Amino acid sequence: MPIVFTIVVDPMGAGFVEKLSRPGGNATGFMMFDYSLSGKWLELLKQVAPNVTQAAVVRDTYSSAGVGQFAVIQAVAPSLGMEVITISVRDAREIDSAVTAFAREPNGGLIVTAGPVTVLHRDLIVSLAARHKLPAVYFDRTPVISGGLISYGPDVVGQFRQAAGYVDRILKGEKLANLPVQAPNKYELVINLKTAKALGITVPQALLARADEVIE
Repeated sequence: MPIVFTIVVDPMGAGFVEKLSRPGGNATGFMMFDYSLSGKWLELLKQVAPNVTQAAVVRDTYSSAGVGQFAVIQAVAPSLGMEVITISVRDAREIDSAVTAFAREPNGGLIVTAGPVTVLHRDLIVSLAARHKLPAVYFDRTPVISGGLISYGPDVVGQFRQAAGYVDRILKGEKLANLPVQAPNKYELVINLKTAKALGITVPQALLARADEVIE
C-alpha cells in the first residue's frame, strides 16, 4: 500500500476530530484549526475596539470552510451585542468594492477568515483596512506582521515540527493507522501596536499581557 501523509483542515469541528482520531487506512495529519476558534475572533474585535457594533466577515466564496466559520461567529454575536454580515469574495476587485462599501457604515470592523482567496489577497485586505480605518482581526499572524491589527490562530511552525516527527515515524515503518489526526495544541495572539495607534485604538493592558507577540 502507498504511504500518504496529509495535512487535514477540519471541515466539521470537534466531532470530526473524534472521527479521525484513529483514521486507519493511509491518511493522517494535522488540522490547521477547528471552527470553535472562529468565535474568538469576534470576541477579540470587541475587546480591542469596544465601539465596534457591526462586523463584516470576509470569507472565501470558493471555500466551504467559510460557511462554517461564519456560522460560529454568527452564533457568538448576540452575546457581544454585535451584528455580523458576510463579505463573500472571489477576486481583488470584489474585495475592494465590498470593503469600501462596508466602510461607509459607522462603527464597523472586519474579521478575515481562513481561505485560499483571503490568503492570496491578504495584503490588499490589510491595506483596505488601513485606508478605511477599520479594525480587523485575522486568522493568521502573517497579515499582522504586514500591518494588520490583531490575529489569533494556530502556531503553524509548531505544527510543522510535529509533522516532521510524524514523517520520521512513518519512514521508520510505523503504520498511519496508529497516528491520530491532531488538532493544534497552541494558538498565538499577535498584536500590532503601530497599527492600533494609526487607528486611534488603545489596546487594553489585559489583552497585551495575553499576547504572544506585540509589534511596536
